[in-house]
Amino acid sequence: MGTPGLACASLQVLLDSQQFELAAVVTQPDRPKGRDLKLIPSPVKDLALRNGLAVFQPARARDEQFIEIVRQLQPDLVAVAAYGQILPPALLEVPRFGCLNVHTSLLPKYRGAAPIQWAILNGDSETGVTIMKMDAGLDTGEILSQERIRILEDDNGKTLQDRLAQIGAQLLVSTIVEYATGKIQPYPQPPEGVSYARKIVKEDGRIDWSQPARRICNRVRGLIPWPGAFTHLPSPQSDLLKIWSAAVADISAAPGELVSADKTGIVVGCGEQALRILTLQREGARRLTSEQFLAGRHLQRGQLLGQPR
Repeated sequence: MGTPGLACASLQVLLDSQQFELAAVVTQPDRPKGRDLKLIPSPVKDLALRNGLAVFQPARARDEQFIEIVRQLQPDLVAVAAYGQILPPALLEVPRFGCLNVHTSLLPKYRGAAPIQWAILNGDSETGVTIMKMDAGLDTGEILSQERIRILEDDNGKTLQDRLAQIGAQLLVSTIVEYATGKIQPYPQPPEGVSYARKIVKEDGRIDWSQPARRICNRVRGLIPWPGAFTHLPSPQSDLLKIWSAAVADISAAPGELVSADKTGIVVGCGEQALRILTLQREGARRLTSEQFLAGRHLQRGQLLGQPR
């Protein structure tokens, strides 16, 4: 059971393994996208169909008709990775080995929808993957295995997700084998260190220049590819600017004040230090380096980057 690209790594490893027989794949219904609102299948559905697997797409995982379908499949175990819905007790009870979830944090830290983004947003130095036996709560199930990794200075939401997806997929396979053969037993999550990673919304990308430069830089990194960190050019244009890469500059200036703009970057004052914008994109235009951007636009020292709403 899974939906986005992150879950494809787990499905692919299960497909490649000779130790398992996949009965079916469950994913979210096709969603309308683009200007014409064409229905687009999930990445997991695409991968499953390419490999000749049966695919089910219930609107709600708690629908009794869907649960009955799962009962008829008689699975020994259900593997879950970023499916997108909380599974009801009636479904969790169907497989004899339960439902195992690939969660991209070191539980109990960052239960919830966006653990990868919040780990970077909060400036964490490490994160990891937990394979958890699911219960009816929100990421509250017992732990079977964990693997830690460092968060690199140049990691962003996409690169960290890709690494964790691969690590989680490999850990899932080894954990299933050890769990099914009785070599490991699930244990409760510790009561200390519980935190929640709420769902990211578009407004999270809006830059507050009164924050420290390091925190803003983490926002730029953590919110790639969506929604991206953004601000607005000084009036009168007030064009939206999406920032794709940036670095901290040891310079003091008023929050939002343009300090300099040259081939080394566009430097903007923050609550502490300054942010050097390296790659950016005007709304409706292509992504550019700061040098390319400045070749077609003049910015003056002392201008303020605004936040029109």
